[in-house]
Amino acid sequence: MNNPYERKASIERNTKETQITVTVNLDGTGVLEAETGLPFLEHMLDQIARHGLIDIQVKAAGDLEIDAHHTVEDIGITLGQAFQQALDKTGIRRYGHAYVPLDEALSRVVVDFSGRPGLEYNVDFVKGTVGSFDVDLFHEFFQGFVNHALVTLHIDNLRGKNAHHQIETIFKAFGRAIRMAMEQDPRSEGVVPSTKGSL
Repeated sequence: MNNPYERKASIERNTKETQITVTVNLDGTGVLEAETGLPFLEHMLDQIARHGLIDIQVKAAGDLEIDAHHTVEDIGITLGQAFQQALDKTGIRRYGHAYVPLDEALSRVVVDFSGRPGLEYNVDFVKGTVGSFDVDLFHEFFQGFVNHALVTLHIDNLRGKNAHHQIETIFKAFGRAIRMAMEQDPRSEGVVPSTKGSL
């Protein structure tokens, strides 16, 4: 049983394609330490940490000589596993949402720590890359997270003319939405927020 006052976890995932270690403190101060070989992904992970007030450590070695697909997806998987292990859902708000703008771009993220994986991802990027980073890989990141954190996640980019702005609003909104969902609800202390009695 996780201590609700010590919501931390470390996960190590090793495959023929990637070797990844993720550590999270869900009640941190928003600090990211990352070594992934993917600077733009690290910039996005920093948004989760800062806006979610979560301390995240990620160390990843992957087959980047092929492409970034395996590394990005497996970081999402491992981060999801860390959340699933660290979070005691007793007394949490369970649901979270956020709208975040960045100049012309605006995104909405809604999350439910439901115990059921589901991703609705509605993002029409204005171009396929930011620098050399393939923006299609962000779908794989969130799918990996959802499948292993066991959350329902709705992501909608409502507008945007700059792909960097589009994805940054998504990650900022994601950080803020999960922060809200994981907060302790003082009115439901000791209660699992479900009519089923479990999540």
